[in-house]
Amino acid sequence: MTPKQRLAERVKNGIIYIVLIALATTTLFPILFMAASSFMGRSEVLNSYGAILSGTGKMNIHIIPNFVTLQGYAEVFVLTPNYLIKFWNSLLIATAIVLGQALVACFSGYGFAKFNFPLKNVCFYLLVILMMMPQQVTLVSNYIVLDWLGWIGSYAALIWPGVFSAFGVFLLTQVFSALPNDIMESAKIDGANHIQILFRIVISHGRAGIASLMILCFIDNWNMVEQPLVFLKDRTMYPLSVFLANINAQALDTAFVCGLLAMLPSVLLFMHLKDALIQGIEYSNLK
Repeated sequence: MTPKQRLAERVKNGIIYIVLIALATTTLFPILFMAASSFMGRSEVLNSYGAILSGTGKMNIHIIPNFVTLQGYAEVFVLTPNYLIKFWNSLLIATAIVLGQALVACFSGYGFAKFNFPLKNVCFYLLVILMMMPQQVTLVSNYIVLDWLGWIGSYAALIWPGVFSAFGVFLLTQVFSALPNDIMESAKIDGANHIQILFRIVISHGRAGIASLMILCFIDNWNMVEQPLVFLKDRTMYPLSVFLANINAQALDTAFVCGLLAMLPSVLLFMHLKDALIQGIEYSNLK
């Protein structure tokens, strides 16, 4: 390689690095901004960002706090336990939905992937259509059914519709369809029944896809807002996501701390299962 070619290669790599650094900085800026603002006092936060909610005046956006304080953290973790209660409410709801949806999707996905039954394709297409519907479209029908069951005002109204979500069935159907039938036939010859085949072979080979489902399901239900507002009557039962969606001027300082608190479970889950998420999406032919 000639000196001119080496120079051109260095310039090219330098431009690529600059673009990547700029994109990474842009992506991480909201997180850094939220983390830095969580160490500001209430008066500084209101003076700097109160105009966002009032719609008057100019914002004084800055990253470094004028005075570093742990007032917001003390408010969230010690002085006002209501915020931590909302956090545990969110964790309870999201975890229950994830575990229930994974179980239902494993059985249903196995049925769609490896069994033939009347109107199988019609049922699957209806499932896909249901999956494409926005959550807001089904709120009224879900409310009518849940009210008939007597679940309005309880966490069951949030958990059970999420457990039977169509997305999990669709995803695991694609994952389990990629499993060769020869393995299952060999297990049947050895005397294994369908339950044993599902738990010992199908789920074992589809662990990456199930992990992907659990991550996506957790993030989706961790951030739910409309369902709690519609299905729950007691405001103390609201998850943390509802608080973040209804920030007012009096709670703006604690909102930064609660934002970090709300981000923590999803980040930890993604860091722990990120490889499984990538493998699961590739394995399910959804690239």
